[in-house]
Amino acid sequence: MLSDIFYPDNPKRREQLIRKGQELQNLMRNNFRATNQLNDAMNKYLSCSFEHISLNESATLRENCTLIMGCMCNIIVVIERIDRELKEKLEPTMYEKLRKLSLSSADFKAISKALEAVCGIATVESTVFAGYLIDNVVTLANITKTHAVIGAGKFACVRLAVVFLGINMIVKDIIGKIERDQLKKALEEYDKVLDEFRPVSEQYQDKITYVRVKIEMEKEDMLV
Repeated sequence: MLSDIFYPDNPKRREQLIRKGQELQNLMRNNFRATNQLNDAMNKYLSCSFEHISLNESATLRENCTLIMGCMCNIIVVIERIDRELKEKLEPTMYEKLRKLSLSSADFKAISKALEAVCGIATVESTVFAGYLIDNVVTLANITKTHAVIGAGKFACVRLAVVFLGINMIVKDIIGKIERDQLKKALEEYDKVLDEFRPVSEQYQDKITYVRVKIEMEKEDMLV
């Protein structure tokens, strides 16, 4: 572009904008994937019937945030119900052991009876999973809250495919100083979104991976 001769930092800003859009895309996709993994685990270990959700690039950022928020809110409702009912059925010390996942073989047997009454299922995996969810419901609430913040932000009404591309948000015929200002403003907005979104998303994804590993480890220990 001719204006790049007079504003040599513009190409660099365009590249930064594209990279930040791609990072947002990766975080969004990974959050949807982690949520679907959580849905599958809820169905398998706690007799739920959650369906997969899909990122829709034809929809706006707000619409996609609303979709994943709705799914997460439904999951939290189920976890809170299970937590409440298990707390009523278990002795305080046993409930605390479940929440901290510091369980002996005898503890598993006792908790399994309560879990079967609550969820209709009683396995080592379901017990570990229930304890994990009860202890980490705050993480689930945080990722839901963060999607709400992003869904209400500057890019909320923009179609997701456009947000992901980044540079397409800048009008083609804006040149020179005006484009520079628009690029700087867009970069600031992306930084604000990513600073909020990145740490919570990574924590959420890491915890979903952790619990899947934890379930397998506990299962193997019980078989020894």
